[in-house]
Amino acid sequence: MTATGPATAPVTAALALGDDALVLSHRLGEWAGHAPVLEEEVALANIALDLLGQARVLLSLAGDEDELAYLREERSFRNLQLVEQPGGDFAHTIARQLYFSTYQHLLYAELAAGDGPFAPLAAKAVKEVAYHRDHAEQWTLRLGDGTEESHGRMHRACEALWKFTGEMFQPVQGLDIDWTRLDERWRESVEAVLRRATLPVPEGPRTGAWSAGAGRQGLHTEPFGRMLAELQHLHRSHPGATW
Repeated sequence: MTATGPATAPVTAALALGDDALVLSHRLGEWAGHAPVLEEEVALANIALDLLGQARVLLSLAGDEDELAYLREERSFRNLQLVEQPGGDFAHTIARQLYFSTYQHLLYAELAAGDGPFAPLAAKAVKEVAYHRDHAEQWTLRLGDGTEESHGRMHRACEALWKFTGEMFQPVQGLDIDWTRLDERWRESVEAVLRRATLPVPEGPRTGAWSAGAGRQGLHTEPFGRMLAELQHLHRSHPGATW
């Protein structure tokens, strides 16, 4: 894949998509050594690496990828609030993955079908994200239609994260997408999975306390600051260090 240069790639969109991938990659990496089974530890690590690869390409379209990842302040990040939410228990991680990977798969399929600056990345990434989406759907079914305990945890996770899903469909400058139609397709897919998993579709609002699109504007939830400090600690502690 050949990356498009910063001069031709819409910087706003590159930062938004790149920050989504970077932040969620770090969140998934937090499961290293803590996943419920060994196979799942490998699966989550692989998904995290896929997202990190996407982030590197996308951020390089906007500037120096290391500086953008490790030296920006919190208010400069443009990721969705959904991806910065802590994993919580395993059910919360799966609900977050179901919501985001469904969105990302639909979005990248749209971008891959076009001829814009993100088409090459999307054409490659959509294959990876198809696996991410299937992984999340299969675990949603196992947990939702499993034991009373797993059903309850999955139900609570889906309810808790629902309020962050509306932001995914706020227009992003530089992406020529029918956001309303994308939202409709996302809801159709997610609701079908939830019904198969014997889980009720959340009925609450799909925006949080702030206006929809707050993460894209640099307004983040409390857990993000702690996560960012951890992500940037080594680089800031040893500026200029190389392996």
